[in-house]
Amino acid sequence: MRALQLVFSILLLGLAGCGFQPLYAERTGGADVVASLAEIDIPEAETRLGQIIRNDLISSMRPAGSTEGGGKYRLMLKPDSKSSSVIANTLPAVTRRSMLVTVEFELFDGDKSVLTGTASSRTSYDVIREPFADMQAEKNALERVAHEVSCDIKLRLAAYLARS
Repeated sequence: MRALQLVFSILLLGLAGCGFQPLYAERTGGADVVASLAEIDIPEAETRLGQIIRNDLISSMRPAGSTEGGGKYRLMLKPDSKSSSVIANTLPAVTRRSMLVTVEFELFDGDKSVLTGTASSRTSYDVIREPFADMQAEKNALERVAHEVSCDIKLRLAAYLARS
């Protein structure tokens, strides 16, 4: 037991010496990541997928009750989705479909592009040839991949803002 505590203490001292800082820690001498994320404006989206991703990003990056960003940064999103058949069985009459969502994003500081990237996620769902159930399954799949993509984008933005 004492040996385990000693090893753990040595590991903690090693981490302290390497300059490791938690991503969302409050920084001295500069804005913390949470405040910087809240300063990102995201323009209205033209598609339903874009709306879902935008709303998810806004709700995860801004304090509760805040709807407007600080205007220091602007995030442009270009979402795209593709759906394809994975498995088509005649008996039972079930088709497995795959949905891929890819989002190209670009962060601007004023008029200067400071970060670009692509985030993507894939999920699958069943089509059972019942119109309402099929529509709900596709909607649920779209919302799941949109959430995954928005989490990836937020993490990349936070990592960039922590370095700058």
